[in-house]
Amino acid sequence: MAVIHYWYDPLCGWCYGAAPLLQVAGAIPGLRIALHGGGLFSGAQRQRLNAPLRQHILAHDQRIAALSGQPFGAAYRDGLLQDAEAWLDSDPPTAAVLAAEALAGQGLAMLHALQQAHYQQGRRIAEPAVLAELAQELGLAAQAFHAELQRHSGPVLAKHLVASRRALAQLGGGGFPTLALERDGQLQVLDIGAYLGRPEAWREFLLRGLVEAQSATAQAFCAVDGRGDC
Repeated sequence: MAVIHYWYDPLCGWCYGAAPLLQVAGAIPGLRIALHGGGLFSGAQRQRLNAPLRQHILAHDQRIAALSGQPFGAAYRDGLLQDAEAWLDSDPPTAAVLAAEALAGQGLAMLHALQQAHYQQGRRIAEPAVLAELAQELGLAAQAFHAELQRHSGPVLAKHLVASRRALAQLGGGGFPTLALERDGQLQVLDIGAYLGRPEAWREFLLRGLVEAQSATAQAFCAVDGRGDC
């Protein structure tokens, strides 16, 4: 089975812009999505929303919306982003993605739910109550999700983030979102820029790539474990 490795962060606006592409990829038979959290606002990188950060985010959001067509809700733009008490913290939502994947193979569905909750509904996706509500909306048993969320927090999450960043560095990825197609133990970085806002064209590209040998330079490939041509 071919695998798309996806380096993401729940609070990465460009990852939200790419969300329709991941939904399309996740629906292709014989193609698995492996999620690698990036920890954009993790640990010491957590940030309280302030005026300079708010303006930086809004400027990027405008460009993301123009290129991808993804909507940014008024509750997010005029509510959450204006709340000086709100924090950007990637750890709890990333742990929720890991928990949903471990519990029911619904990591990608949880990521999409988190993105919609944040960017459309203006909800605080680092709060346990919001994560529990999203899990319930996905049909995950409350107690089981809570247990998995606790298990994938703290040291387990930290280990995941370290491994994700190491693999991204070995791949030569510069940030989020980064996607790479794995076949026969090798990774090929996929350029999604031309497909933002064009999910059907992206689907056709992926289907062609799964049945045809794609030409690529040698340096475009890197084994997941860092061996090979890395």
